[in-house]
Amino acid sequence: MVEKQLVEFSLEDGSKFLVEVEEPENTAVGRVALPSGRMVAEAKQTFEDAIDKIKPVIASLTTKLKDLSPEEMEVKFGVKLSAEAGAILTSVGGEVNFEITVKWSKQ
Repeated sequence: MVEKQLVEFSLEDGSKFLVEVEEPENTAVGRVALPSGRMVAEAKQTFEDAIDKIKPVIASLTTKLKDLSPEEMEVKFGVKLSAEAGAILTSVGGEVNFEITVKWSKQ
């Protein structure tokens, strides 16, 4: 059964933040204690490393779609975070941690 749990992600500057994710309870990731004493999963990579995995998708979209003729174009996709996998592309209509909109203009 998949349950929601908190995962602590680190930023490259050393600061940390929590993300609610859906992962099996038996995920083989480290655990850390919050100041409250509550134990949460620790992401295997920094947030920036996780996001770096989706940058090539955006670059590819930019390259492939830049020569189309509309005055403006917008692409939306969802990003779900995982303690083990980092950033995962997901449907915008489903449950996502955040939505990214990439917008092109002819100007």
